[in-house]
Amino acid sequence: MGDKKRFTSSRKLDHLVICAEEDIERGEAGFSDIRFVHNALPECDMAAIDRRTRFLSHTFTSPLFISAMTGGHPETKAVNARLARAAEHYGIGMGVGSQRAALENPALADTFSVARDEAPHAFLVANLGAVQLRDHGVGWAEQAVEMINADAIAIHLNFLQEAIQPEGDRNAAGCLEAIRALCQELKTPVIVKETGCGISAETARKCWGAGVAAIDISGAGGTSWAAVESVRAQKSKNPNDRYRKVLGDDFADWGIPTIVSLCEVLESGRPVIASGGIRTGLDMAKVLALGADLCGMALPLLPPSLESDEALERTIDAIHRQLDVTMFLTGSARISDLKKARIFITGRTRQMIKKGNPAGIRK
Repeated sequence: MGDKKRFTSSRKLDHLVICAEEDIERGEAGFSDIRFVHNALPECDMAAIDRRTRFLSHTFTSPLFISAMTGGHPETKAVNARLARAAEHYGIGMGVGSQRAALENPALADTFSVARDEAPHAFLVANLGAVQLRDHGVGWAEQAVEMINADAIAIHLNFLQEAIQPEGDRNAAGCLEAIRALCQELKTPVIVKETGCGISAETARKCWGAGVAAIDISGAGGTSWAAVESVRAQKSKNPNDRYRKVLGDDFADWGIPTIVSLCEVLESGRPVIASGGIRTGLDMAKVLALGADLCGMALPLLPPSLESDEALERTIDAIHRQLDVTMFLTGSARISDLKKARIFITGRTRQMIKKGNPAGIRK
């Protein structure tokens, strides 16, 4: 295996270990600035709460979406298998981590294809970086989809991370046209996904114009990949990597807060996955009330996915209970009702939304 292929694979394991063991959350996603109006007469049965929702012509039993976490190293196969079993069990969607390592080295393909083996009926999302799409063309995207028999493919935008990591791809020219070509040639729906810095209204309009089917905003306020790269640089034995620790710390809080990004992207009225700092069922309810279609979570599911199937199920059950209680206390028997629930938006989040949308805040 060439050096570049080895670096890609080992980097995937580095990232997983750092996310599991280090404090790499930064910033404020905006959830503390949102409060539901309590419904003292909810007129619904909490035991009959209906979490079902639709996204890209698929029905899910819950809006919880298992966001991309891992794959591409032999030691990550068990994690993807466990996450996939949960997706199958709960009837929810799941995205796999960047498939670059397996496209460079097909021997690693089973660390991703295990997801389809364990979740034959689940909605699975393949994953490829925008730079790799530009450099290798639609063929790589087709291979990524085929590898897991995916229902959609996410093209991820991670240029903050690329700017900081030593082996990063720092030329972003031509990525939009590559996405446009993919949308024209690939039958599988294309999702554009950020990785912790959020999507602006301007970027969303470019993506919709290119023909993408959905956007995953992945706003700031959760896992910071600049912080991850800072930890990675600190642990590096290469003295030339030390300055990247400072650079990672400098930009650890960079990005558009999740709630602000969500409000900007939702103006189009098209399918949106909200992610970035969503940690509870109450957080899920807040982005659903604003208009999100699915709610992506990664970091809260990582520790239990490293432990056992039972631990992961307990975590997901707890998240669903929090969502159910919120729906009940807002009188929302269905997800569509929750989208009509009244909320207050206050503080810095309100100020940022009003500045970006002078005509007023939706809701």
